[in-house]
Amino acid sequence: MQKTICITGATSGFGAACAERFAAEGWRLILTGRRADRLRALREALSTVPVHTVELDVRDFKAVETMVRDLPDDFSTIDVLVNNAGLALGLEGAHKTDIQDWDTMIDTNIKGLCYLTRCILPGMVERNQGHIINMGSIAGNYPYPGGNVYGATKAFVKQFSRNLLTDLNHTRVRVTNIEPGLAESEFSIVRFHGDKDKADAVYKGTEPLRPVDIAEIVHWVTSVPPHVNICTVEVMPVCQSCGPLAIHRDV
Repeated sequence: MQKTICITGATSGFGAACAERFAAEGWRLILTGRRADRLRALREALSTVPVHTVELDVRDFKAVETMVRDLPDDFSTIDVLVNNAGLALGLEGAHKTDIQDWDTMIDTNIKGLCYLTRCILPGMVERNQGHIINMGSIAGNYPYPGGNVYGATKAFVKQFSRNLLTDLNHTRVRVTNIEPGLAESEFSIVRFHGDKDKADAVYKGTEPLRPVDIAEIVHWVTSVPPHVNICTVEVMPVCQSCGPLAIHRDV
């Protein structure tokens, strides 16, 4: 039977790579994003499988609710939800940051993820099968200067995923939190508000993770036997590791 996957933030990066990976396996795709032109291009590129695209801002609960309610019959049974839509904005200290950046990260990374989960999860519970995959980050595990609210949102994703598992213990619905480290996509361009030079500097001299690497992991966690749940995947490129605790000394 052909399965259906819903991927948010599908117009670039991890989301687009996941769409391509699951299309290669013949899955039916529900792809959401805010850029209609990219959604059209993606639908055309993946025309070998059924694709339903929705221009969607995950921060809008009513829009999310409407999207799920109005899915065509062929797409209404969602087997896997990939909560991929998210972003980082700015790298300033907490005392300098733009409050609007904080609001946008909280509304997208936390509330948007919750909205999609709340609207799609009841169907999975009713069918007693499904898989929620949340895109976290190592920023939710390890602090770094300027990571203030972004890291906090990803720590939320980690704990929300754990709590979902406890809520769903009586079902066969699976939950996975994927936590990438240094990964090159449009992430840093968005973080630096379109400054490509700043974005490129983040990856200079490194071999970072690529969107296809993350898509391969997303596919893997869905392909293990149904009685197996991969709870968390923390993944870094080999050029990255955890740093020592910082100590400021007055000398």
